[in-house]
Amino acid sequence: MNDIQSPVFAVLVHYPIMDKHDRIVSTSITNLDIHDIARAARTFGVRRYYLVTPIEAQQWLARKIISHWEEGWGADYNPNRKEALGLIEVKPDIGQAGDSIKRSCGAEPIWVATSAHRYPNTISFDDLRRAIWSGSGRPVCLVFGTGWGLHHELVLDCDFILEPIEGTGDYNHLSVRSAASIIFHRLLG
Repeated sequence: MNDIQSPVFAVLVHYPIMDKHDRIVSTSITNLDIHDIARAARTFGVRRYYLVTPIEAQQWLARKIISHWEEGWGADYNPNRKEALGLIEVKPDIGQAGDSIKRSCGAEPIWVATSAHRYPNTISFDDLRRAIWSGSGRPVCLVFGTGWGLHHELVLDCDFILEPIEGTGDYNHLSVRSAASIIFHRLLG
């Protein structure tokens, strides 16, 4: 296979998110999501991983966690972690993540929402993989949700919705960390 033609970015959205009662909420930044998704992103060549939350205290927390591993004792103790967490940028909204991608690549990204549900405009893993590896060179941004998933309007605002990861039965509620790792592997591995 040739080199990747379209750089891949990831966004982990903490608002607008759905709760189990189908209400719009903001979810909390978690240490595990920060570390595990960054490590998977670095492993599979994701260019940048954005954490999106409008809550300033959550932005501060994310930056505090990241800085622990990028500077001082944490950086010395685990240089691999430093390298992975160096991919992260904290943004207050998805629009600012998109602006950062446009500045980096000179083009609007192709937005691809992830979901455990099927929507109109679903794209298969195979088709998206082909687009990334032999596509136009336009950046691709994978949009991940926390809680009970991305708000439906945000999903429908994306250019495509990636087909759900399916297991052997009808249970389909993976952690976002697990889903991101599987998706990165299927598209970039």
